[in-house]
Amino acid sequence: MKRKIVRIDEEKCNGCGLCVEACHEGALQLVDGKAKLVSESYCDGLGNCLPECPTGAITIEEREAAAYDGEAVQRNMEALKKPEKLACGCPGTSARVIERESCTHGVAAPQKAPAPESRLRQWPCQIRLVPVNAPYLDGASLLVAADCTAYAYANIHNDFMRGRITLIGCPKLDDVDYTEKLTEILKAHEIKSITVLRMEVPCCGGIVNAVKQALVNSGKMIPWRVVTIGTDGRILED
Repeated sequence: MKRKIVRIDEEKCNGCGLCVEACHEGALQLVDGKAKLVSESYCDGLGNCLPECPTGAITIEEREAAAYDGEAVQRNMEALKKPEKLACGCPGTSARVIERESCTHGVAAPQKAPAPESRLRQWPCQIRLVPVNAPYLDGASLLVAADCTAYAYANIHNDFMRGRITLIGCPKLDDVDYTEKLTEILKAHEIKSITVLRMEVPCCGGIVNAVKQALVNSGKMIPWRVVTIGTDGRILED
């Protein structure tokens, strides 16, 4: 299967380690004073490490991903034995059960509450599908949300979608960089504000970076903020 993976030119690498810190997935490590891709399966190909490399040693290339990496598997097994030290924090290695208190034992079943009202103001809402010239973008306040936030945060419609145009995506699973599309939208319309809603997992940083770069590319000063949702549904940072 072909996909985007980082490539490191060891002759150019000066071992500064900036790319290792920038890699949200823990795919890069310093080995013998050089940056190394230690696991292709961890690399999401988003290129968060690219702008951090002062020597231009890192590029993104499309190639066949390794079918099996024995050494990487061994490292992953060791890491799973010590989850508190796992660097990447990616969703696949952070699987857990979220305990919720049950209020049904010994208590009469509550009366059925009225169904909440949807606050979605337009269709489509997937970033890749929204037309750049859609009239509902004129003068809009945008909500750019990682799609998992709708499942983690119970009151997303009233607290975040109300009064905003909602654009959703997943930088981990969508094989596309949202920066170009968002840049076109910002250039074509007078956007009032942008709220970015992300999960706490590191790979959600891709959607924040896309909005940030789109703002730079558009040359517009638009108020924006980032809200982080925990995997248990709490607001962690606003």
